[in-house]
This record gives sequence, C-alpha cells and structure tokens, in this order.
Amino acid sequence: MPDLTQNTELFELAKEAMNKAYVPYSRFHVGAAILTAKGQFYSGCNVENAAYPEGTCAEAGAIASMVLGGDTLIKDIYVIGNGDGLVTPCGGCRQKIREFSSADTMIHICGAEGVRKSLTMDELLPFSFGPENLEQAG
Repeated sequence: MPDLTQNTELFELAKEAMNKAYVPYSRFHVGAAILTAKGQFYSGCNVENAAYPEGTCAEAGAIASMVLGGDTLIKDIYVIGNGDGLVTPCGGCRQKIREFSSADTMIHICGAEGVRKSLTMDELLPFSFGPENLEQAG
C-alpha cells in the first residue's frame, strides 16, 4: 500500500495552482504540482476556453512547464480538485504523465485536506504503452 505521507511544499503549490485555474464554463478547479528527479518544482492549472470542452488540464500545464524548464523525469506529481470524490488525472493526462515517469514515480490525489490516495504509475495506468515500446519496435 503506497504511503500517504504528504510533501507540504508540493501540496501547497498544487493548491495555489488550483486556485488560479481559469474555469468559467465547468467551474471545476484543478491544480497539479510536480517534483522532478532533479529536485525542481513545476505547477499548472486547468484552463478552459469558449470552445468548451477544449482546454488544457492542470497536469498537462505542469508537464509543459517542466519540459520548458529542461526536466523530463517526474518523481512525484500532486493533483488536487474540490469535491468528495477522487480527482484523478483523465486518460490523456495519465498517458502524458506516463511519458515522463519511471517505476518510482508517485501520483498523489488530493483534496482540500491533503493527500487522499497515492498511486504508482502502474496502478494509475496498468499495462501502459510508453517510449520503451517504440524502442523495441525499431
């Protein structure tokens, strides 16, 4: 069972990002914060537009910021949203996280009170397809 120990700095970054989300259509705020293997922090929020549901997810924004910053390996990612249920990454974001993950990457699903559930990448996206699958094909 994964440990629910909380990284306070990552949690606060994700919460701050969630509070800055631009969600005039769904009104559903989501934030994400990443700690990379190099020890750097990146965050992102969901951003909607009038062509709803086209927009970007918080996880995608945090990953884009990470890549722009020169990092490509997620150690931990915190995802936070409001409500009673778990606000887990959507299918597309699971694949995006997978692209920049290792076997040690942890995904922490949070609510206002803190971490609700922690998952390994294999638990979040079992039998996933990743970069190594393409290397085997070539």
